[in-house]
Amino acid sequence: MSDTRDKFDRASATWDEEPRRVKLAEELAAVIAAEVRLGPDMDVLDYGCGTGLVTLLLKPSVRSITGADTSGGMLEVLREKCRKQGLTNVRTALLQPGSGVASQGRFHLVVSCMTLHHVADVATLLRDFRTVLLPGGIVAVADLDKEDGGFHGDAIPAAHAGFGREEMAGMLEDAGFGDVRAITAAVIEKVSAGGCAREYSVFLITARTR
Repeated sequence: MSDTRDKFDRASATWDEEPRRVKLAEELAAVIAAEVRLGPDMDVLDYGCGTGLVTLLLKPSVRSITGADTSGGMLEVLREKCRKQGLTNVRTALLQPGSGVASQGRFHLVVSCMTLHHVADVATLLRDFRTVLLPGGIVAVADLDKEDGGFHGDAIPAAHAGFGREEMAGMLEDAGFGDVRAITAAVIEKVSAGGCAREYSVFLITARTR
C-alpha cells in the first residue's frame, strides 16, 4: 500500500494535466448531482479525493465537503487550490491506510470516485462509510466495471480489476444499505503504448442507510 501511496504522491503535481481525468471528474460530478439531491444543508465526505477534482465540483452545492485521501501529495494540491480560491467550506483529511474514516465526523453523503479498486478490503470500508453517515444518509460509489486488469497495467497497483455491479450492490446491502441503484456514469477511452484504443465503463451505485 505504501508503494501505491508513494506513486500517487509523485504523480500529484501533474495529475490534473491529463484531460481524460478532468473530463471524467466532470462527468462523475454531474451524474452524482443528478442522482443525489444535493443541498446547502448537506455535509459531504469525498473518500479518495485525490487533487479534489470531484470535491471542488460538488462544493458549490453543499454546506461543507471533506476531501480524504492517503496521499499527502494529492491533498497538498487540493489545499493549494482552496488557498488560491479562498474557499472556507472545504477541509482535507490525511488518512492512514486501513484506518477507516470514523474519526472524520458525521455526514449526509459519502462519495468515492475511482478509488475502491485500490482498496483491498472493500466490504469493511463500506461498513465504515455506514458508521459515519447520518440517518437516511447516502453513499455514492463510482468505479470501474469488471475488467481484465488492463486499465492500470503496470502503472499503479490495483487491488481489484473493477467490480461486478451485483457484487458491489451485495456488499452495500451487507453493510446496512438499501435502495441500491446502479447506472452507467461514464466511459473512459484509453490508448495503449501500442496505439490500441480500449473503452472501460464506469458505474455509479447509490444507496441509502437503512
